[in-house]
Amino acid sequence: MQVYKFGGTSVGRPERMHAVADLITRDSERKVVVLSALSGTTNSLVSIGESLAADRREEAMEKINSLRLHYNQFIQQLLGTAEKRAEAEEVIHEHFEFLKITLKISFNEALSRDILAQGELMSTKLFTLLLQERNIEVQLLPALEFMRTNEDHEPDLEYISKHLQAKIDQFANCGLFITQGYICKNHKGEIDNLQRGGSDYTASLVGAAIRADEVQIWTDIDGMHNNDPRVVDKTYPIAELSFDEAAELAYFGAKILHPASIWPAQKYGIPVKLLNTMQPEAKGTVISTSTISADVKAVAAKDGITAIKVKSTRMLLAYGFLRRIFEIFEKYKTPIDMITTSEVAVSVTIDHDEFLDKIVAELSQFGQVEVDKGQTIICIVGNFVAEQKGIVSNIFDALKDTPIRMISYGGSRHNISLLTDSTNKEHALKVLNQHLFNL
Repeated sequence: MQVYKFGGTSVGRPERMHAVADLITRDSERKVVVLSALSGTTNSLVSIGESLAADRREEAMEKINSLRLHYNQFIQQLLGTAEKRAEAEEVIHEHFEFLKITLKISFNEALSRDILAQGELMSTKLFTLLLQERNIEVQLLPALEFMRTNEDHEPDLEYISKHLQAKIDQFANCGLFITQGYICKNHKGEIDNLQRGGSDYTASLVGAAIRADEVQIWTDIDGMHNNDPRVVDKTYPIAELSFDEAAELAYFGAKILHPASIWPAQKYGIPVKLLNTMQPEAKGTVISTSTISADVKAVAAKDGITAIKVKSTRMLLAYGFLRRIFEIFEKYKTPIDMITTSEVAVSVTIDHDEFLDKIVAELSQFGQVEVDKGQTIICIVGNFVAEQKGIVSNIFDALKDTPIRMISYGGSRHNISLLTDSTNKEHALKVLNQHLFNL
């Protein structure tokens, strides 16, 4: 079987949803198709939740009505028969009645997650109706019946595999299955989600669960590019990446792929293809266990970084000092991106500053603490074996006019990371594009 995933822009307009229907039925391969919510829907649902949280219920009602109008227009253009339009109107009515009920009850986090789930539930049901109108045999598999996270909020792959495969086995003669991306249930049985961008994660988890032949992630760009096309004028799609290279790029800023979505496919060696719904003939990017040989594959940038330096003349060389530093970040469940050490100081970066004040307060017991916000990690990804010469000097030649706050090299053969103030990001990406790719 194959797994196809389509994001919000790929199904955001009726004509795009029709194009997706054409694409998934152009061959006879069995498929599980993972869909996101229609583009803009999740943002609207987040906004509705924010209004409810602030007890602005009239405002929330206006937003619900506005979104309902959008869906009313969508289904009129999507479906051609009165019968299927009527079924679609029933689907939409059911979900918007739920949203109206939220106006009458106390708002909490669990309700917020229920609200956010409505987008994927509606998009998959509407898409299924479209396929049925085309007389295509299809089965809707509710993700909430097999996609689950454990107590650590991590996907329970064993549970997912068992329950998803059992559902597919019930329909042995069916060649096409539709399910929701992003949404799941947690270990308490509550509706939850895999965070923003989690539909990629869903697709990879589904691929791993059913041991798929490949996972195809369809977006609005033709593969992972060598640099950020939103910042740099001349970029190109990378033909092949290893799982490790793709994971580094996704984590350090490549928006086309959810950072967590690599490992489930990598666990079973399932190739992941990044393809363009708008240009189905484009080759895109293939992520697998092998890769073409190249010194530097791509550059990515991760914004919203905070650098923290702990300076201590008497404790840094003491046994267990670094462990005690890391325990503070573990206590507040705050991951560290980069780390550098010297004789008298240790510097780390984080991209999640919810508990920054508490972390700084506890770090202060070890020495003087300095905090720099508004930083960006520039990540250069490739195949950097120790024997190769000149790669690092080429990078620093490009960045000779860019102030560098931290450098991380040697932790991975695939990644050189540099920290700079976010005001330097655009210049850094452009000069690296010129020096490393001659663009």
